Amino acid sequence: MNKLTVLGGSAAGVGTGAGCSGYLVQVNDTNVVLDLGPDTIQELRKHVDYRALDGIVVSHLHLDHVLDLFALRFMLAYNPVKANRKIPLYLPPNGLAFFFKAAELFATADDDIGQYFAAHFEMQEFDPAESLVIRDISITFAPTVHLIPCWAMRIHPPDGPDLVYTADTGTDADLNNFAADAAVIVADSAAAASAPAFVKAGIHYDAAAAAQLASNAGALHLVLTHQWEELDPAANAAVARETFLGRISIAAPGLTVTW
Repeated sequence: MNKLTVLGGSAAGVGTGAGCSGYLVQVNDTNVVLDLGPDTIQELRKHVDYRALDGIVVSHLHLDHVLDLFALRFMLAYNPVKANRKIPLYLPPNGLAFFFKAAELFATADDDIGQYFAAHFEMQEFDPAESLVIRDISITFAPTVHLIPCWAMRIHPPDGPDLVYTADTGTDADLNNFAADAAVIVADSAAAASAPAFVKAGIHYDAAAAAQLASNAGALHLVLTHQWEELDPAANAAVARETFLGRISIAAPGLTVTW
């Protein structure tokens, strides 16, 4: 069975009881997390032992997608139940330099800056032009249009159809071919009709764009994510329903989707 569990679902700031971007993907006994934004670890701990994760893959380096990686570093360092290995952490291009700079901010005089994160994570940058294989899961990437370089991800399990996570993307990104024939689309939907101009400035999908992508792909299930609770996710789902006739869910902590 292939399973997605939403760990957050809020946009650039946490909601009431809902963290930001974070998704647990489980294929057979392989456990991979896509992004780990603020307030997502507490949900992750309900579903899997974080010490046993097979990998964490980061779409881009905005804090609403990576902040809990810093919290996870402290958990790995100081929790009385230690991990028996480093956690594989797959970063986008330039991610290693980003975390080295972060180490300079957090490290004390007694810390080895080069090992501040590397002592707890097996860190490497993925090549967006190549497939990333993590045990039973293969991941391919496509560039999105956002404020900084960002990559959508397509999850290829060994059996059954695929899942696509758009990460953060504006409508200038052409993800139609990338998403074609995926069963599940987890789509950025931050740019609601009532969103302020800076949200709608070509850097996020709205619900209509997410629905069109899912419809074009022939998907069975659309998960609307990266939404502000103040902008009425239920109304956004109604907008998506005008275009997409499959199942529509609003991302919230603990939501599970099997495919």
